[in-house]
Amino acid sequence: MAVAFDTSDRAIYTREHHDFRDRVRRFLTEEVLVEYPDWIDRGQPSRRFWERAGEIGLLGIGIPEEYGGLPNSDFRHSAVVTEEIQRLGLAIGGLRVQTDICVPYLLHHGSEAQRRHWLPRLASGQVVVALALSEPGAGSDVKSMRTRAMRDGDHYVVNGSKTFISNGSIAGLVILAAKTDPAAGRNGVTLMLVEPSTAGFETGRKLDKLGLRAQDLAELSFTDMRVPVANVLGEVNAGFDYLTSNLAAERLSIAVNSQAAAASALAWTVEALAGTRPSQDVKFTLADCAVQVAAGQAFIDQAMGKLVAGALTGADAAGAKLYSTELQGRIVRKCLGLHSAGTAYRASSRIGQAHLDGRVSRIYGGSSEIMKVIVSQHLGL
Repeated sequence: MAVAFDTSDRAIYTREHHDFRDRVRRFLTEEVLVEYPDWIDRGQPSRRFWERAGEIGLLGIGIPEEYGGLPNSDFRHSAVVTEEIQRLGLAIGGLRVQTDICVPYLLHHGSEAQRRHWLPRLASGQVVVALALSEPGAGSDVKSMRTRAMRDGDHYVVNGSKTFISNGSIAGLVILAAKTDPAAGRNGVTLMLVEPSTAGFETGRKLDKLGLRAQDLAELSFTDMRVPVANVLGEVNAGFDYLTSNLAAERLSIAVNSQAAAASALAWTVEALAGTRPSQDVKFTLADCAVQVAAGQAFIDQAMGKLVAGALTGADAAGAKLYSTELQGRIVRKCLGLHSAGTAYRASSRIGQAHLDGRVSRIYGGSSEIMKVIVSQHLGL
């Protein structure tokens, strides 16, 4: 039972995925690690990162080759990237926001003109994209959304604000959710493609965070911002259906990240204890962790197989997210306690930072409590 990142016996991956993993690993270890301390200070990755990620294909995952995407790629390629990022204990969740969350909206709901204009720019790293959904006091509760977009001729006039927006301060494109029919509740939400250069668009402060310090998170506001009707993504008032259509994949993306984080914490701890004589209690704790991580990996690989086959259900994804994010919390906490206090609680500690980075995984994308509701409903309860 391997605790390190030996993926050779995982049936979910092909030779092509292993080759892609080698490319991703080289990029992260030879280029990203050098820059990463600066990202923490700035609170966001460098422009160079996005451009290089585009050059080597990381941003083209899932995008058809005709739009500049990575040929024959699917969610498994994204999982490879996530696993390699977590292997090094990095926080680059904005990349998954682009490939796993935002790109599918354009692919599945954008017009041909929108796809041809934006997808090559996203795949190359020329443009970074953000999803503007959460609002102050409302979170991602669509019913409570206060941002309004009122039709005025060939434009919508938008007023409102968004918060906790990943990639918010660096984005060149924002997929904005706004109420176009406030009386219709969730059936009155529309998605729009907005460029930050639009008059009335304001990027507010970057938000300080307990963890994920190298990840961009910002506030956005809109004051009488005029958005052309042609920038509507898909159909007017169909935004809620679009937001939920990719939710299973989004939650599985979080689950893959959490599973990889748990595996990393275990691997680092075993490495830290190499050459020592751990007590039986420590051995038993790590043995228990290893079994849980192995079980979680089998669960996640099964879910990935279902997603690639088009058979992943909302309950499947909820269960995967619930298990893996709670697993992440348990494993990291146990492993943190097995490191010496003199190293584990320093700012430079990988395991200490993993403890801070991991807590939010049980909140965003739907809390653990919401995942339990979904699974229990699937059980007919």
